[in-house]
Amino acid sequence: MAAPAVEGLAVTALRSVMLRVRQAAERSGRQSDQVRVVAVSKTKPVSLIRQVYDAGHRCFGENYVQEITEKAPQLPEDIEWHFIGHLQSNKVKTILVINSGGWNCPGSKAAVPNLAMVEGVDNEKGIDHHGLWQDVMFELCLIANHLDRVVSGMGRKPLKVLVQVNTSGEASKSGVEPSGCVELAKHVKLGCPNLEFSGLMTIGMPDYSSTPENFRRLLDCRIEVCKALGMAEEQCELSMGMSGDFEQAIEMGSTNVRIGSTIFGPREYPKKNKN
Repeated sequence: MAAPAVEGLAVTALRSVMLRVRQAAERSGRQSDQVRVVAVSKTKPVSLIRQVYDAGHRCFGENYVQEITEKAPQLPEDIEWHFIGHLQSNKVKTILVINSGGWNCPGSKAAVPNLAMVEGVDNEKGIDHHGLWQDVMFELCLIANHLDRVVSGMGRKPLKVLVQVNTSGEASKSGVEPSGCVELAKHVKLGCPNLEFSGLMTIGMPDYSSTPENFRRLLDCRIEVCKALGMAEEQCELSMGMSGDFEQAIEMGSTNVRIGSTIFGPREYPKKNKN
């Protein structure tokens, strides 16, 4: 009897979040439909996602390839799925296609129906501050190229991607350094015809103490990227803001917020066997 109560709480939480999003958008001089809310369902069961879906929400996100490929086929195909975080090169084919004689064969089937966006394209191990920046950028471009190749064999529309920027400078965070965002965005837009460069994303500091600074840095990156690519700033999305700071992110211009625990409750990780 406990599960329905939890699921009811998720729907109530969703409505509260959407109200807060609307209010934050209005404070920034925008309408709420100019801000996408990605409900991040990491570690949560399909039944709980379905409750939020039945309440009218259609945009969901996952952080792990195994979870998104297991959950998506069990849910309605009109869900807009976002993969969030770094995507290892050896997982690119796994998230995009179910092999049936090879990823570029006509029999290949999408592993995640309606995968709408990958947030974001970055390096696999975070920025190596002790290594050569050229090597890191080479790795980033290789991952983008891998995505591009696999998408090209699927017969689907171009896959939207966001470039992840490490705005906090933490070695533990994935993402390109701000100084390299123009080069990587240019590579995706001009060198990967099966990918659609859609904008930039970042993750703030864990304690949110320097979040405004992180967000401002991403805004500066957008100005530089749009100038280099000849894009209008309105065409370049900003994915910034999570459960603890999404209102502030929206007020500073975010067009995409990723909200997990505020909607679904604390994450539930399997307990490790101590034996």
